[in-house]
Amino acid sequence: MGRRLVIAATVFLLVQAGGAAAATKPSGSWAAPEIRTVMAAGLMGTTDAATFRPADRLTAQTLEDLVFGLKLVVFPPDPTPQPPPLSPAPNPSVPPANPTLTDPTQTTPTQTTPTQTAPTQTTPAPATPPPAPVPAPAPVPVPLPVPVPLPSAPRKLAQPDASVTMATLDLRLVQALGLGKAANEFVAGARAAGLKVPGRFGTEVVARLLGLRTNHPAEQDSLELLPGDPATRAEAAYSAAQVLRFSGWEVAGVQSLADSFALPQLSSWQTKILDTAVSRIGMPYIWGGTSDGPETEFGVSSRGGYDCSGFVWRVYKLQSYPGGEALASVLRGRTTFQMSGEVPASKRIHFADLQPADVIFFGDNGPRSQPAQVGHMGIYIGNGWFIHSSEYGVALATMDGWYRREFAWARRPLAEAGLPG
Repeated sequence: MGRRLVIAATVFLLVQAGGAAAATKPSGSWAAPEIRTVMAAGLMGTTDAATFRPADRLTAQTLEDLVFGLKLVVFPPDPTPQPPPLSPAPNPSVPPANPTLTDPTQTTPTQTTPTQTAPTQTTPAPATPPPAPVPAPAPVPVPLPVPVPLPSAPRKLAQPDASVTMATLDLRLVQALGLGKAANEFVAGARAAGLKVPGRFGTEVVARLLGLRTNHPAEQDSLELLPGDPATRAEAAYSAAQVLRFSGWEVAGVQSLADSFALPQLSSWQTKILDTAVSRIGMPYIWGGTSDGPETEFGVSSRGGYDCSGFVWRVYKLQSYPGGEALASVLRGRTTFQMSGEVPASKRIHFADLQPADVIFFGDNGPRSQPAQVGHMGIYIGNGWFIHSSEYGVALATMDGWYRREFAWARRPLAEAGLPG
């Protein structure tokens, strides 16, 4: 949260006015376009928006049916029959057999050859022929892999009406897209650097790189769900619609990022800071939010979450670190432009000098930005990756594209607090 705080009072009034107007007419679901997309694909059990029940809890069986249907759409079975296995190629080292002995269709006629007496000649002994090559063993034919057919129907669960959490929704969608390996690679890379990550870390990273989550408008922050909250049918429809709208490169792109994901070895204090940061993976974006639990900001209640500066505030200002009490006094202002302006230009850290746990800022004019132009921030974790709270909630992202162009500078709270980096 940066410049938006300045207009908070104005937005608050608009929120109140909008709420009063909404009360005079039926309100549709926030996910109405995605619901239409999902129904058009024949998913989630209805083709009538009036019976979709978007605010209802997502049940385990509905999710199972949805995953089954998405697999058929994204990975349709190949209707082409598989060719039979090829016969092994002939071994060139084995000489062909005598055709007169092996071809039963050919018969040599019997002929009588007159006896002739040849003159006595001295014939030199023939040279010893080279030994015949030992024939190589015939190759064993390798059968072609038989594709595993999809079941003809989704499996029936023992507890079909059980609720499904947001974290489980993301997990099942990631698995359905064949990205379970990618999720495990993100976990392995973080743990290899010494980080303690929650069990949902890998699938939440993948789900957000795919864009399966969204940020509700500030006046609807009460809709934002924590990873452990029961998912709604609207949230499931939104995620499924994103999958249906894939262009074809998304799955391979995320897998490629996961294959190369690695973090540098971290110092003790870097590990402490980043442990706090990654433990919040999957938390929602809440305008003005700084809390892991319920809070009310600008008149709107939420279950918990953070905006971009609130996430950094949570990690550095509100978290208690034994022996690191000085950290709480390093960050003084609450907004992005305040935090970015607290370090003089001579102490700003350039892109090439970034280290894990640095606080990074993004501005309209990149390195030439003024603090008042800084509108986003996060925490660098190393090797071109950072963690932040943005439109997908708390997520990992790479320092390329917009983030590379808009990178302004960084600051190093650990050094400012006199702690070893």
